This record gives sequence, structure tokens and C-alpha cells, in this order.
Amino acid sequence: MPPKIKSEQDREQLRIIILDAARTLFVERGIESVSMREIARQIGYSATTLYNYFTDKDALLQALCDADFLALATGVREIMQIPDPIQRIQALCQGYYQFALQHPGHYRFMFMTPRAPCNMDITRIEQGNTEQDAYAQLQVVVQAAFDAELFREDLHDSEMIAQTLWAGVHGVCSLEIALGNETWMQWVAIEARIHLMQDALLRGLLRQPDRMI
Repeated sequence: MPPKIKSEQDREQLRIIILDAARTLFVERGIESVSMREIARQIGYSATTLYNYFTDKDALLQALCDADFLALATGVREIMQIPDPIQRIQALCQGYYQFALQHPGHYRFMFMTPRAPCNMDITRIEQGNTEQDAYAQLQVVVQAAFDAELFREDLHDSEMIAQTLWAGVHGVCSLEIALGNETWMQWVAIEARIHLMQDALLRGLLRQPDRMI
């Protein structure tokens, strides 16, 4: 028999338990295949209990998206204070991959689960707000380097630069999360792979590659 909810702290703790269970099931089985009843069964509560927290599965999905994307943005927020634009880009890439490897379940749900689960039109995260939006953080740091004319003269789109950097980091992270334990692949240390990918991309994008540290 599940424990009774006696306080606001108990209520918040159960909400976190629900989100964690939902995330795991969505990643393992796919979002469409998981019902509210199955999530409730996973944590030993009734489906009615879940509906006391989330009006339906879409609301639960949205809450999970809000929580995970906010966690990513919060985890790398201090990096925005680094004064040098290139060092800031490097640090942001490092912070992103560290989040991915420390929270692989979150990362799988956010970026590796089929069918985008988040409705960005109704999210509680304020898009463009660097306190809450991790992609906005990347846009800002890349734009600062772009405005300082640090990128090659033939590169005229800061958005394309930001998306290329993101794609590079995501590629290394997703391979590590999906295949990092495969014995047939003799993986080089993840830190070395991240560093080389980041170094290669930035050297190819910068006007003066030797400016990197």
C-alpha cells in the first residue's frame, strides 16, 4: 500500500517520483505506448492519484519537458558570465555534454526519443530567456563571438553556426549514451572525443584559429 501524502513536501516528492517513472517508461517503450495507468502501476499508486497531479498524459509530458529543459539551462547558467566569447562557447559545450552524461535518462527523453514530446507553444519555459532556455544561451554566446567578428568572413549566419556547434556536441553525446557500453566498439575516452570534436569545429569556424586556448 502506497504511503499517504501528509504534507506539501510529500506531494512534491510524489510529483518527482511520477515524472521520473514517466521519463523512464517513455524512453524505454516510446511515448505513444505508455499510458497513465502504466505509469501509476510502476510507482504503486492508482491512476486516479496521477490525475490529481496532471490532468492528462499531455500535461504530464509538458511538465516533464519543462522540468528537464529547465534543468539543462540552470546547469550551465553560470557559464554565461565568462567574459571571453570563445572560452564561453567552449565552456557551454562542456557543460552541455556533462549534463548529458550525468543525466542520460533526461537527455534520451529530451533529444533521443521518437516524436518530439514538448509543445513549445505552451511550455512554461520562456523561450529566449537565458535563465531558462539552453538554446538561447548558445545563441547569445555565438552571437557575441559573431558580433566581435571572430568567425570566418564567409560565415554570415550566426544561427547556422550555433546549430552546427549543437549538432557536433549532440552527436558525441548521443553516441556515448546509445552505444557507450557496446563491447564491439573500442571507444576513446569521452572527454577526448568531445575535445577533438569541439576543437575541430571551432578551428574550422574561427577567423583566427590560434586564438583558441
